[in-house]
Amino acid sequence: MPNLDVIGKWIVILGIFIVIVGGIIWLLGRFPGLNNLPGTIKIQGSGFTVVIPLLTMIILSVVLTIVLNIILRIGRH
Repeated sequence: MPNLDVIGKWIVILGIFIVIVGGIIWLLGRFPGLNNLPGTIKIQGSGFTVVIPLLTMIILSVVLTIVLNIILRIGRH
């Protein structure tokens, strides 16, 4: 069984990472142009609205893939 100190350190690191990613996403949500990109599907009904930002999800996926690959390559050396 791993040492509890190691598990605690990983949980703290994971928490810091989640806070940083959440802050970045929160700040990106303040840019007015990101909500109206082409590829955004909006479905409005009586009492509900569903917004599916397809292009934004693809862009975010590509950017996060590049960033995580860079971080992993730096971590290996």
